[in-house]
Order: sequence, then C-alpha cells, then structure tokens
Amino acid sequence: MKKTLIAAGVVSLMSTTAMAETIGVSMALFDDNFLTVLRNGMEDYAGGLDDVDLQIEDAQNDVARQLDQINNFIASGVDAVIVNPVDTSATEAMTAAAQSAGVPLVYVNREPINVDTLPDNQAFVASDERESGTLETIEICDILSEQGTDPARVYILMGELSNQAAVQRTQDIFDVIEAGNCAVTLEIIDQQTANWSRDEAQDLVTNWLSTGEEFHAVISNNDEMAIGAIQAMTAAGISMDDVVVGGVDATQDALVAMSEGQLDVTVFQDAAGQGAGAVDAALALARGEDVDQKVYIPFQLVTPDNMDEYTSRN
Repeated sequence: MKKTLIAAGVVSLMSTTAMAETIGVSMALFDDNFLTVLRNGMEDYAGGLDDVDLQIEDAQNDVARQLDQINNFIASGVDAVIVNPVDTSATEAMTAAAQSAGVPLVYVNREPINVDTLPDNQAFVASDERESGTLETIEICDILSEQGTDPARVYILMGELSNQAAVQRTQDIFDVIEAGNCAVTLEIIDQQTANWSRDEAQDLVTNWLSTGEEFHAVISNNDEMAIGAIQAMTAAGISMDDVVVGGVDATQDALVAMSEGQLDVTVFQDAAGQGAGAVDAALALARGEDVDQKVYIPFQLVTPDNMDEYTSRN
C-alpha cells in the first residue's frame, strides 16, 4: 500500500519545537446524525491530546463553500486539513489547493473520486463501502429465506447520488444478487434517492405505498432513510412484522427502532473510530510520519441478537 513520507528535516524541526498543532476541519453538514457522531468523535479524541486544536466548520452541503473553507484554512496557516466532502466527485480541486500550498489533507468518511491518485501528503480514512451494503443485503436475504419469501419484491432507498457511499452501497445490492449470494430471488420494484433524509424517505415511501404494489423488503443506504420508511409504513397501518427493513450506520435512533421490532438489520459504521483515525492521520502527516493512504475501519453487522453491543457506540 502506498505510504506518505515528509522530509526528515521537518521531523527534526518539530521534534525540537513544542508548538500547538492546528487542524482545520470542513464537515459536509452539521445537521446529520451520523456526521454529528463523526464530528464529536474528532473533537473528543483531539480534546484528549496535548496541544492539538481543531477548527471545525459546516459546509452546509455546499461544494463552493467547502472549497472556500479549505482555502481559508490554508491561508490561516493550519498544520493540516480534514475534509468530509460534500460531493465526492468534486475533490480534485480540494486536493490541488492543499497540494499547491504543501498542507497535508485527510479525507474522512466519504471516498474522494481521486482516492487512487492522492499526492504523498494526503490520505483517506473511512470504512470500505463494499462491506456495508453487502452485509446488509445478505442478512436481508437470509431473513427473507427464513420467512419463506421467495421471490421477494424490494424497494431501494438511495443516499445522495453525488456521494460515493450511496453509489457503492446500492451497487453492493446488485453485486450480491449477481454473485449468487442471496438466499432468495430479489425483484427490485423501484430505486430512488431520498438524499440520506428521514423526511424525504417518508415522503417517497408514502408515494410508493399509494401505488398498491406488493413488496416484502426495503433496503436503505442509511438508517435515517430506513426510519423514514418505517414511519411511512406504520402511518399506513402496515405491520412491521410483514416487511423486512435494513439500513446502515447503527445510529442510536436505529437501535431504538430495532429494539421495538421495526428495523431488522443495520451495519455499524464506527464514526468515532473514523474521526480519531482522521485526526491521527492528519497529525502524522503534519509531523512527517508514515501514513497508509487508505485507512479502513471495518463495518460490523448488527441484528437484534447483538444490538446490545452497539447501544452506546454511535
């Protein structure tokens, strides 16, 4: 795996100079449950370190605003920058800005489109999205098989289409089907984006329900949309015993829904672990240390059988 290494002279200088280190952090959106846990994880971890200061800003889901934030961090003389990208297809300009200024940059949680061509002082910390939708889909297939539902008719709720995670988690579903790893035959009725949003998912699923189509499962790219789907179905008088619902993230709200018998499966994405890993990578790059350019924090399947292990983690 490619690693980064900064000149030894920088290491020597920093080892003899006791200075506070400042990391600029641009988050895609503060108003997002999972990203809030990610942000808190960074703050909590950095708070336990000596002389490390985080400057965190909200990009408000605006690509131009995020690029401005990165440029402002660079101009202010930060030691490194951490970016949770608004649009993973728009990261090349961010990489170029940091590279031209010689400032280390770490992408966190959302995979940049240029992840395989990052310069030596940049890295990516997240979880491998090929695991997330795969774990979710296989478990849903197993539940449907146990219920004797074959073939099973399914709706898919997708996240923001500009986000690599949404694209990959959706692709995972079809990869499971094509690889023959689903215990039943899945028939996809429809797939649409609800932009990671509980409210948008509730509206979308309400529209789907109005068609009267028979369905057996909802596979969602995240927990928030899964919860929105559950709200739409319960409002329509559908028993959650009759529908299998899955999500990703293992948020606290999702685990409550699981404990109430509404959510069948989720996948734990270690937000705090990603946050701490991003801070570690940024500091290491700033200090001239070796850093793997792709640092993956494993996903973990969560079901009613093991959910108690995750109740305080996201």
